[in-house]
Amino acid sequence: MSVRIGVCGAAGKMGKTIIEVCKDTEGVEITAAIEYDESSLLGVDAGEVAGIGKIGVVITNDILIIADQIDVMIDFTFAASVTANIKKCVAANCKMVIGTTGLSKIDHEQIELASKKIAIVFAPNMSIGINLCLKLLEMAARVIGDNADIEIIEAHHRDKKDAPSGTAIRMGEVVATTLGRNLKECALYGREGITEERDKNTIGFETIRAGDIVGDHTVMFATEGERVEITHKASSRKTFANGAVRAAKWLVEKDNGLFDMQDVLNLE
Repeated sequence: MSVRIGVCGAAGKMGKTIIEVCKDTEGVEITAAIEYDESSLLGVDAGEVAGIGKIGVVITNDILIIADQIDVMIDFTFAASVTANIKKCVAANCKMVIGTTGLSKIDHEQIELASKKIAIVFAPNMSIGINLCLKLLEMAARVIGDNADIEIIEAHHRDKKDAPSGTAIRMGEVVATTLGRNLKECALYGREGITEERDKNTIGFETIRAGDIVGDHTVMFATEGERVEITHKASSRKTFANGAVRAAKWLVEKDNGLFDMQDVLNLE
């Protein structure tokens, strides 16, 4: 029996990619497509919008109307939309995969609260490769982190709103936690002018926004005489869509709880 997937932001870049990936993935089907109230694409077939031909699913603006047709909702929309979508999914008892970044502390608290009632996979990056890198970062930090200067460099397309990326922040959190540090206290976001000698305990972040870069992340551990760099480069949004669909298939067996891609990939 196929997992029935709904997509919030079905006409967006990630939404269209998720619909395309679902068409090519066994064991799943798109049964609902959601867009904002003023969208000109309401009533249009979601498959046509995604460029894969008609799939018999028209775009709507109300999760509650089609809730009985969905097992898992995948949401890569903006932070303001996620807040409303979570409330509707809780009311409809619909599980969620959330890949939106740039969420506030209040948004995170809402996700935590919602997970008491529905099952949620929430991760700043759904890429399988990135989540493998997070595990490698934990190992590297444990072995050489205390003796290294640590820098996180990330690059994305010119239209990305939040900086640093949610993935870069998550990388920093993994490294800081492994080293017994608080990222909020040791993060350094950019440098300018004449600076003091580098504080050994800081974790630096550099952000690049240019062109159509899908997503590049590098964490550098630099010591005297050598450096270790753990890098991930995404060349297609399908990387994230494949991970989100895999998470949806995994999540369907869960009743409630908050999970991330480390759980989905059994990397904990």
